[in-house]
Amino acid sequence: MKAMVVSDTHGDREILAKILDHFQDQVDAFFYCGDSELPASDPLWQSYYAVRGNMDFDADYPMARVEHVKGFTVYETHGHRLGVSMGTAKLEEHAQAVNADCAFYGHTHALEAHMNGPLLVLNPGSISQPRSYQQYGGTCAVVTMAATQAAVTFYDRALHPIPELAQSFAR
Repeated sequence: MKAMVVSDTHGDREILAKILDHFQDQVDAFFYCGDSELPASDPLWQSYYAVRGNMDFDADYPMARVEHVKGFTVYETHGHRLGVSMGTAKLEEHAQAVNADCAFYGHTHALEAHMNGPLLVLNPGSISQPRSYQQYGGTCAVVTMAATQAAVTFYDRALHPIPELAQSFAR
């Protein structure tokens, strides 16, 4: 599975359209981890698996979702209701309860990736309002999952890979 993960655009619809256009033939799925501030009826969401963030006031967004892509299970949420600002333990519990291979979240605007056993936990950072690695103008991530390995490539706002932030994990 190869997935684009993006979060926390806060009204910046243009970057979501740019990401979709740039990566549409390169990934199997697009995940959006909340705080778009766009209506849930926006046509962009026909291409992204999107969840509701604390700044999304449209109740038609799901708070969390479980998706199956190319044999992998993804648990996705914004994370604000799971206390991700204080750590990812609750997020990981929710993901493990559905036997997820990946747990994608946003909210903190700070990128991070780690493994908890076979579970990849990923925050792509914010593509529009980063709180970490601001020199890149924002970040998003491509996750490549295989049976024995998980790889994360972070991209800057210009959609160039950031090699020094790339991570690879054994599963």
